[in-house]
Amino acid sequence: MTPQDISRQTAEICQLAPVVPVLVVEDAAHARGLAEALVAGGLPALEVTLRTPAALDVIREMAGVEGGVVGAGTLLTPEDVIAAKEAGALFGVSPGATDRLLDAAEDADLPILPGAATATEAMRLLERGYSVQKFFPAEASGGVPALKAIGAPIPQVRFCPTGGVSLSNARDYLGLSNTLCVGGSWVAPKDAVLAGDWERITALASEAAALSA
Repeated sequence: MTPQDISRQTAEICQLAPVVPVLVVEDAAHARGLAEALVAGGLPALEVTLRTPAALDVIREMAGVEGGVVGAGTLLTPEDVIAAKEAGALFGVSPGATDRLLDAAEDADLPILPGAATATEAMRLLERGYSVQKFFPAEASGGVPALKAIGAPIPQVRFCPTGGVSLSNARDYLGLSNTLCVGGSWVAPKDAVLAGDWERITALASEAAALSA
């Protein structure tokens, strides 16, 4: 898959909803209920970060949820790409980008959202053909003003800002012309996941889905 094809497919996934939940799940037993709750609330694109030993099992469980589009976050190596694809991930997300990682995603036909935090990083990815990128860490990198400033000279790139994004500032990011969606963990609070409080998570997802990109 070419970078251009990857960016096109990644853009389609990003446009499914204004918010992509960023999920850190410790126990695969919570996977299906969590995914069903988020999808029911209007957030079908789900990023399961590879930060826990259970992550790949979580992806396998969520991959079977009707209406869900499950991806793997925190892809760092080619091996991560392969493992995520084999587990059923339909897209990947990375905090940054290396040639080896991008090569692996292209070889695996896995749409990937590569991370960039500066104009130079965004330009390098654009030069390779990636016009859809993750702005990370969003708030620590200057937040809305920084992303707006990067968009002025590089309007070809559209972003999914992640990192410090919450309900209180998501609408500000979504109001930028170069923002496709935002990534955030607030829609799946740890206490609600551990308690299996799927009604609360569906309500939070509905609130997030009502935000406009």
